[in-house]
Formats: sequence, structure tokens, C-alpha cells
Amino acid sequence: MTATPDMTPSVAALIDLALEEDLGRGDVTSTAVLDPRATAEADLVARERLVVAGLAVAAAVFQRVDRSIAVELAAADGDELAPGARAATVRGRASSLLAAERTALNFVQRLSGIATLSRRYHEAVRGTGLRVTDTRKTTPGFRLLEKAAVRAGGAANHRFDLGSGVLIKDNHLAVAGSIGEAVLRARAGAPHGMKIEVEVDSLEQLDSALQAGADIVLLDNFTAANVEEAMRRVRTRTPRPLVEVSGGVTLARLPELARAGVDLVSVGALTHSARAMDLALDIRVRAP
Repeated sequence: MTATPDMTPSVAALIDLALEEDLGRGDVTSTAVLDPRATAEADLVARERLVVAGLAVAAAVFQRVDRSIAVELAAADGDELAPGARAATVRGRASSLLAAERTALNFVQRLSGIATLSRRYHEAVRGTGLRVTDTRKTTPGFRLLEKAAVRAGGAANHRFDLGSGVLIKDNHLAVAGSIGEAVLRARAGAPHGMKIEVEVDSLEQLDSALQAGADIVLLDNFTAANVEEAMRRVRTRTPRPLVEVSGGVTLARLPELARAGVDLVSVGALTHSARAMDLALDIRVRAP
């Protein structure tokens, strides 16, 4: 399973920003200690079982520091690696490898954490009709990379940005006045191909969204009993709207939501709470 992000100008700029942060004043240790002619090779190695992601970005970091660095990928984004497994090998000037090491690891450790957590959620719903998606709760500037890591783990992406779809939330309703009015305006003002999704936090709001003809209803922080009742009401509608559940969605709740017939769950934790995975760069010195 692969989900390598395109090396867009925004990703290239993010790499440059990260390198400026770490190398803006040079690498005084390598400059002082290393023979500038020294060459080395290093393996990017998993220290724990994980789903790897961010390899193309890590490779780009090394080559941004020194175009002469050779990068050999031994895995692809979405591969599951056992402890000790090699994900990539890099070869070049030792000082260049060490200058790029931390930034490359920061990217791949963070993105592998997202992919690994996403795989756990994906596996928990395998064989059911329930689909796990992410949210826009991403690290500023990292959205393209983090959403690619979610896909590498097997989960799916929700909206990429505010222009990707209509999602009428509680604050929209506070201004628009009612669900009916908000849906009416969305039908008139949004591109004709976009579905209209409405977030509801009660069964009464659900009834209003169904009456207004919402294409998708998002049940926000519903209890198990209210999810069951919501699904009963939704099934009476033709065409039946899609049902998404968000808020308090944990791995433990997924079987219950799948049994209820929910179509989608959106899980902000996939991106905002995934821990960085343990990968390291093991270096070997070669003759100059």
C-alpha cells in the first residue's frame, strides 16, 4: 500500500523551512570534528514495529542538503516494518548525511506514527461497511504530508480544506439561524456537484437536517443509544443520507458503530495524537 505525496512547491518549502531551522547557522560539530573528505553510508532502520510513511520526503531532505547523496529505498510508504528492518540506505559525504539526519528523521518518524495509528483503525473495521477518515486537525503546513500518511495506513481522507466540500457546523448555524435556512442557502450557493453535509448534536437537529434534505449527517458526540436511534430515523428516508460519526471515536467504539450501520467515522486523533515512531539512522564510515 503506497500513498506517497507529490513533491509540491509547498512540500519543498516545508523542507527548506525545516532545514533552515536546524542548519541555518551551520553544523559546528561536523565542521570541527569531521574530515570534509570522509564518506559514509547509513541505513534508516525501524526500532519498533511500524507502518512507514514519509520516505520520499526523507529522501528529498538528504538530496536538498547535498545533491550528491545517493538514496536507495528498501520499502514503500504503507509497508509494515519489523524491528530492525531497513527502510532506506543513503550514501555520500559523512558531514552531509549528519547535517540532514535529524530533519529527515523528524519527518519520517512523525508521518510513520500517523500511518501506524491509521492502520490500527483501518484494521479494526476491515470486513465491515464502516470507513475511517481523518479531519482537518493537522499540523499547520503539514496537511498534505499527514493526509498522505493517513492513506498509507489504510484510512481515508475527509475534506482537505474549506473548499473541498460543504459541511455546515454549529457555528454556521449560529449565524444562519436554522438548519433549514443553512441547507437552503448551501443548495443555492455551493457548486452543483457538491453534497451538503450537516453536523448535528441532538436527535431534534437530526430531524431538521433530514427534513431539509441533507445528503450527509454528522452525528457529533452522540451516545451509543442515540446513534442507534439516529440510524433508525435515517433508514426511513429515501434516498438515505450517509451517516458520519465524530467526537469520542475510539478503537473500542468501532465495532459498535459498525454494527449500528454507520457509514463513516472521522477521527482527529489520527493526525493530532499519533506519537512519533522510533526509527534511527545507523551510519557506517567508508574510505574517502
